[in-house]
Amino acid sequence: MKIENLKKMNNYGFVKVAATSPALKVADCKFNTDEIIKIIKDADKQDISILLFPEMCITAYTCQDLFNQRILLDAALQSLRSICEATTNVDMIVTVGLPLEIENKLYNVAAVIHGGKVQGIIPKTFLPNYNEFYDKRWFSSSYELKKNSIKVLGGEVPVGIDIIFEYRNCRFAVEICEDLWAPIPPSSLHILFGADIILNPSASPETVGKQPYRRSLVSQQSARCIAGYVYAAAGNGESTTDLVFAGSSMIAENGEILAEGERFSFESQTCFAEIDVEKLRNDRLKNKTFSSTEYKNLENVQYRTIKIDWLKNVDENPEISLTRFINPTPFVPPTEKTNERCSEIFCIQVGALAKRLLHTTLQTCVVGVSGGLDSTLALLVMVKAFDKLNIPRENIYGITMPGFGTTDRTYNNALNLMKALGVTIREISIKDAVLQHFKDIAHDPQVHDITYENSQARERTQILMDYANKVDGLVIGTGDLSELALGWCTYNGDHMSMYAVNTSIPKTLVKTLVKWVAETQLDDNTHNILLDILDTPISPELLPAGTDGKILQITEDTVGPYLLHDFFLYNMLRNGFEPQKIYFLAQHAFKEQYSSKEILKWLKTFYRRFFSQQFKRSCMPDGPKVGSINLSPRGDWRMPSDASATLWLQQLDTMQ
Repeated sequence: MKIENLKKMNNYGFVKVAATSPALKVADCKFNTDEIIKIIKDADKQDISILLFPEMCITAYTCQDLFNQRILLDAALQSLRSICEATTNVDMIVTVGLPLEIENKLYNVAAVIHGGKVQGIIPKTFLPNYNEFYDKRWFSSSYELKKNSIKVLGGEVPVGIDIIFEYRNCRFAVEICEDLWAPIPPSSLHILFGADIILNPSASPETVGKQPYRRSLVSQQSARCIAGYVYAAAGNGESTTDLVFAGSSMIAENGEILAEGERFSFESQTCFAEIDVEKLRNDRLKNKTFSSTEYKNLENVQYRTIKIDWLKNVDENPEISLTRFINPTPFVPPTEKTNERCSEIFCIQVGALAKRLLHTTLQTCVVGVSGGLDSTLALLVMVKAFDKLNIPRENIYGITMPGFGTTDRTYNNALNLMKALGVTIREISIKDAVLQHFKDIAHDPQVHDITYENSQARERTQILMDYANKVDGLVIGTGDLSELALGWCTYNGDHMSMYAVNTSIPKTLVKTLVKWVAETQLDDNTHNILLDILDTPISPELLPAGTDGKILQITEDTVGPYLLHDFFLYNMLRNGFEPQKIYFLAQHAFKEQYSSKEILKWLKTFYRRFFSQQFKRSCMPDGPKVGSINLSPRGDWRMPSDASATLWLQQLDTMQ
């Protein structure tokens, strides 16, 4: 199948979808149709691409034995005609539910409409016939169909559950209500044959506790299928003779609920969101279970693709205006999950180091403590790992190594933190050794260049390595994921260690973890020390401080804000997005913080550094994977060190 330019066709891969629960009356097709058409017109003004109505929305789901009345069936068909006529010039997929007679059997179907025509008919497969449900009393299952096309409103229309629709370069399929609750929902097959989005017109009634279960079901199926899932449920207009319907409509994307409609409303309710089809496809591309060839029992299964052409000129399609939330800190857990997630992350780090100590049978560790964020987190992990193994904290050798740029603030914070945690403190100045090194290599100490900086970093690493030999211990690395991505570390300096506990923790998450430990794990004195460390500007402190003793070398002034870089990193590696889409998303996520010009500047910096610094990641030390991204060459990321960034930077050169 030929896939056209997704960005041009679909606005950076986003498809705007809506699920609606219309006000309706039972068996009043005229009233229901008027409301459906009104909602369609409103949705068209909001540039909705796919609009989903509930199951049996034309007649209402609760007609019961009235479904055996010819007058109701004919009225439903006439309503379908009216809806088609009203959408002749509407460039939007509209899916409505109705009872439809096919070869003397009645089916509960979803009619997919576009441009005034019925493009396909999807019958319900699994008919509930338990508790309050009596679907089999009136309807037949899709398995009873003997035809793959039927005459509808004078035209030949495909019918069946083996249909995938292609529209605006998005591929979608339909299952109806109970189909989702089956052990193997039809959507599980639809996605194996290429559907990006599943539409589910539903009429699920309310009972105590059902809503969270239903919500979980939609969320989990979207995650299992790595798909968008649009669920439109019947609302309060349905009969309350024995049941109550609340209009529990929702839109999900790969496990995340993007939007939900208001429940128990007597007015029509529509929720909408943008589903990122490109993101879903990128995830599936990496997940090799998404291939029907892996499932031997599907070898003879075939699907039909119904391509639906645009009515409008593609080039006139405006850039999409996002309504969905774009998380500016994708590595940082949401507030309500901070404790749970931080506890899990910290436990992974602690458990990893404890395992390495058990394997090596060593009882000591060495770490450089600078008074900065990364070494602070590493030290906190070490303390908890030693406690876990019942090894005295005194066996942790925290070495502070003042240099030419060390400030009183970081120096005192380093000493105070080590004292508060009860580790063994060693202070070894690097000044004399580095000055001797400058003399040996004939470097002028007044020239504050890369040699001046890296000589200090490598001297510190030499001290740590040799001291670890002396005490028969491991050197624990402190560098984080963000620094590895940007190459903001000295090769064979702070780049190297014997085990790196922060290797997959990005800078934005380092801050969150240190703050969490301060608030939940430690006494007030240590808590206050950590708060001051959190408030200290990020700096390698390799250049002399100002005359007032304050830090002059601010890392983010040189490489850019870590807040932006972590956002770029996540969307490049986790989602596989191209530069211009990341730029588009960043403009949306940081519109109150950074100008477009600033975002573009630092995005170019990110790509230049990411590609040029791969050689450092190719020989990085062992360390635990914590989240969905890791740059270890033995883990998630395999990249040649001499790969060119030209393709990525050229695309950014066209952006403004």
